Amino acid sequence: MSEQYVLDLHNVDERQIAVVGGKGAHLGGLSRIEGVRVPAGFCVTTDAFRRIMAEAPSIGDQLDQLSRLNPDDRQAIRALSTTIRQTIEGIAIPGDLAAAIRRALAGLGEQAAYAVRSSATAEDLPTASFAGQQDTYLNVVGSASILQHVSRCWASLFTERAVTYRQRNGIDHRAVHMAVVVQRMVFPHAAGVLFTADPVTGNRKVATVDASFGLGEALVSGLVNPDVFRVRDGGIVARTVAAKQRAVHALPDGGTQEVTIDPQRQEQPALTDAQVVRLVRLGRRIEAHFGCPQDIEWCLVDEDFQIVQSRPITTLFPVPAAGDGENHVYLSVGHQQMMTDPMRPLGISVWQLTAMAPMHEAGGRLFVDATRNLASPASRAGFLEMVGRSDPLTRDALETVLDRDDFVLSLLDRDDFVRSLADAGPGRPPAGGPPAPIETDPAIVTELIARSQASVAALRRDIRTKTGPELFDFLLEAFQEHKRVLGDPLSMQAIMAGMQATWWLNDQLEEWLGEKNAADTLTLSAPDNVTSEMGLALLDVADVIRPHPEVVAFLHGVEDDAFLDELPKLPGGTEARDAIQAYLDRYGMRCVGEIDITRPRWSERPLTLVPLILDNVRNFAPGAAAQRFEQGRQKAQQKEQDVLARLRALPDGEQKAAETKRMIDRVRTFIGYREYPKYGIVSRYFVYKQALLHEAERLVRADVLADREDIFYLTFQELHDVVRANSVDARLVRQRKDAFRSYHALTPPRVLTSDGEAVLGAYRRDDVPAGALIGLPVSVGTVEGRARVILDLTEAEIEAGDILVTAYTDPSWSPLFVAVAGLVTEVGGLMTHGAVIAREYGLPAVVGVPDATRLIRDGQRIRVHGADGYVEILS
Repeated sequence: MSEQYVLDLHNVDERQIAVVGGKGAHLGGLSRIEGVRVPAGFCVTTDAFRRIMAEAPSIGDQLDQLSRLNPDDRQAIRALSTTIRQTIEGIAIPGDLAAAIRRALAGLGEQAAYAVRSSATAEDLPTASFAGQQDTYLNVVGSASILQHVSRCWASLFTERAVTYRQRNGIDHRAVHMAVVVQRMVFPHAAGVLFTADPVTGNRKVATVDASFGLGEALVSGLVNPDVFRVRDGGIVARTVAAKQRAVHALPDGGTQEVTIDPQRQEQPALTDAQVVRLVRLGRRIEAHFGCPQDIEWCLVDEDFQIVQSRPITTLFPVPAAGDGENHVYLSVGHQQMMTDPMRPLGISVWQLTAMAPMHEAGGRLFVDATRNLASPASRAGFLEMVGRSDPLTRDALETVLDRDDFVLSLLDRDDFVRSLADAGPGRPPAGGPPAPIETDPAIVTELIARSQASVAALRRDIRTKTGPELFDFLLEAFQEHKRVLGDPLSMQAIMAGMQATWWLNDQLEEWLGEKNAADTLTLSAPDNVTSEMGLALLDVADVIRPHPEVVAFLHGVEDDAFLDELPKLPGGTEARDAIQAYLDRYGMRCVGEIDITRPRWSERPLTLVPLILDNVRNFAPGAAAQRFEQGRQKAQQKEQDVLARLRALPDGEQKAAETKRMIDRVRTFIGYREYPKYGIVSRYFVYKQALLHEAERLVRADVLADREDIFYLTFQELHDVVRANSVDARLVRQRKDAFRSYHALTPPRVLTSDGEAVLGAYRRDDVPAGALIGLPVSVGTVEGRARVILDLTEAEIEAGDILVTAYTDPSWSPLFVAVAGLVTEVGGLMTHGAVIAREYGLPAVVGVPDATRLIRDGQRIRVHGADGYVEILS
């Protein structure tokens, strides 16, 4: 097929991104929508760009150099990208290509003014907008000048910001090509941007219009504060009219200039209310055409709107698909499970198949639908109380939704509402009340752990011989056993017993003795806590390694997971290997983000543990694990004696002391078991994963899959289908990989409505110092030290007295807890794993601190107020 260098905008649509780039494809699509006016123009296609790149063989080597640069090495990127741009701009446009552009200009009016605009193939995509990454030139006059600016647009593929953006998003420089859009200039009275969904809250039913006088460049460049209109259901619900002192106008001979607005006009709105509503109607038509919320650039010319760009709003968090047209309120599962990163499709589907409640996927994250709990007054109060005890931010976000416009009550008709009020009755407990109480008997925990271990052992034994479709049939049955173990009524009773005893002790001892969070000390070194045992056990591994300097030196230099095989060659290496291997046999199924079955486990990547082991070798003396456990036990015992003695001195003191003693015994019996069900889940997950990877290896050998980890981008059912058919849709796998990469740029909200609104929640407190960062108090004590902001466990380098600051901690972070003096996280609740282990180790901790990893810099001195729930930045 011959190369095609120029296409009229009316002859392209959004399916031709590879030919005319994202901007060109969207403009072509826009031009085909009835009632939408787009300035006339044409596209210089990617064929032309490839032709130009072929004229300079040196660019290939330069692109190789560019791909090897670190995205943070701004100086090197700046220098090399400048060289590439100069090379491209220095290439003479071949005669036949220049002639094709001139012919297109002649058809539109060669002496007219034009906008010359970059349109890259990785631009204006649903997953990455690349907004502002390449160049646009306005009011270009004359064919020679237009050809020069076409060259500049080609070169702008390699601006420093565009190069850095691609590298950070994992996009190959060679895979992106540049088309150029050439359009007749329009000279508007007003211009601006329309977002068909609120770009701040994400609400899909609220459109936002930004407007200023003259060309939209004044708004885009930040020269003026625009008028802002918010529109919902065809009416303006909010407006802000700004003082627009300056505007950008086109010059007669080409180019643009800033002009001062007449003082009498500055505070006049750039659009009338009727124009705003008409523009939003037009935007809704465009949104419907493209199938997702749009960021639309518009111009008002002679009372008529012209659309000069439309791209997806890529920063919006997706909405779970319900398909029933009803209002829904979704809670983030990741905030409960301490894993807010995106999950791959296999991880999502296995969690859905093994979870105790229906789960909805959006943006690579899981959500539960809380609407029914909130819609019924019979369950609402108890549900909010439960949520609030865990995470006040989530409760506040839910109350924010409940406070507005009957959003949740619209789910119920009036009769339902009246009936639910009657059902609630005076003093009636919430539906699905607490589980029946159980005796305070340590044998219950022993039995539950034995049951779980027997179930996992049977799974390991029975799965060994399963392969092909038979494996998937077996796993579906295993998932039912998984849920049976997880939902064991006795297990639920034990967990609730520990939590309720904690709440009772904190509430009553604060009321009787004025002491906050007394249970934190009373639960130190509680028995049967598999997660805290995991952290202490790594101290024992360090004890084995510490006496062998050659092993320590070797571990400082290891770079791959084969190091265990090399250890026996060193003096003391066999003991070191055996100690690490024994640890992996017990805890190797764990990892960061372990609710996602696709995440690499410690047994698969033992290198992950090396920095933690070396920190323990450096920071601790021999016998630290047993010593720390005994110190905690003694502190708890002393606290118990102190509390009981103070209670006996009160009116009715003997009775209060007796009740408190029963609750202390109860909390110490059951609170450690709180961590065991999660251990059981990830133990089973590792067995499932190993079996599925064996199946994937068989598919690779049969040339069905290119890589065994491609199965991570298929759902469980899709993988089952691949095994049955011995065939895979490689295009689907590639699309899923691209989508997964894009999900990393999204921040999941604690609460998400079906309107798309991300509701963040706030702490309603005025009892903290000015400038302090507010969070949730989960472990008492005050500590001051150096902040270590760590987002990747493998990069941890901790010194004694450091305070760990991170986004979230799941059980895999526990080995790091033994080395730090305090904890601050962005995500967390009173009974989440990080909080439980912080209390277990006696670490002052504040969790749920919004943006902690951004507001606290690594190395700053901070003070953590664990009892009062705030953090002070001291330096």
